[in-house]
Amino acid sequence: MARAHRIVVLAIDGVYPFELGIPSRVFGAVDGRYEVLTCTVDGRPVRTNSDFSITVEHGPEALRIADTVVIPPFIPTAVAQEVPPAVVEALVSVAPGTRLVSICTGAFVLAAAGLLDGRPATTHWAAADLFRARFPQVELDRDVLFIDDGDVLTSAGAASGLDVCLHIIRKDHGSEVANQVARMCVTPPWRDGGQAQYIQHPVPESTATGTAGARQWALEHLHEPMTLGDLAEHSRMSLRTFARRFTEEVGMSPGRWLIQQRVDRARHLLETTELPVDEIAGQVGFAGGTSLREHLHAAVGVSPLAYRRTFRGALASDPPATTARTAARTRR
Repeated sequence: MARAHRIVVLAIDGVYPFELGIPSRVFGAVDGRYEVLTCTVDGRPVRTNSDFSITVEHGPEALRIADTVVIPPFIPTAVAQEVPPAVVEALVSVAPGTRLVSICTGAFVLAAAGLLDGRPATTHWAAADLFRARFPQVELDRDVLFIDDGDVLTSAGAASGLDVCLHIIRKDHGSEVANQVARMCVTPPWRDGGQAQYIQHPVPESTATGTAGARQWALEHLHEPMTLGDLAEHSRMSLRTFARRFTEEVGMSPGRWLIQQRVDRARHLLETTELPVDEIAGQVGFAGGTSLREHLHAAVGVSPLAYRRTFRGALASDPPATTARTAARTRR
């Protein structure tokens, strides 16, 4: 049996307890595939931003055996100062190629260690101006939930830590496992990293005139052609009002959201079935296999076949057309 992927969470003085607990709660919900350890830079207890301190089992030696290192946020007063040299030095012991993840102001630590130079990154919107002034060499995007730049992932404030951890599970083990974890954690299984940080786009009060009903209807009819007019009509709004309300509530345009939902559904079918690409395209509402290939490549940078092989093994491939037609007749 393969060794569990080791996640090491670095607790820094002034850490936020909520975000500190996210990696253990999320990755711990995946049976046996992850091991989560918590450490400090010296093995000693650290203060939290609340009225208690925490004691951990590990010191900086844990960083040397990590497959992934997660850095949760710490109190804003600490952000206003320089990142403690001991924290930066602790990161030097991290092996090259180790995946690095920050939540909220944890990005300040990665940037102080020079690990974000020339790379895209994000942090909490309230700390973005300070971050940009201190680390101009980092390509900061203050408007997104998280950024995946391969071996370095940064996320915005608080609950976006859930999003980036679920995203990592989806990358490692596919959407089916990530969705199961999301259900265990009672959280939405997917919010796109490019989605706006909600604090900068306040969500209107939930009313009967919102767009939630249209979104639910769209998810139930993804296989059917639909236009912005169809969605607006379902919400009993004008096109202009619907588009504005939708963007306020979701953080992206209706068209972009609809494409994302179709791509997500297609990814799930590629991971969990042997259906041919053209049939999957039809089931999720794309015009054909070519359209699905274009949108999937734009989303994740690979073809449907390459994506399927990633999650279903090197032998996975589209079934022959005759087999697909037989399967379709059986389902009818």
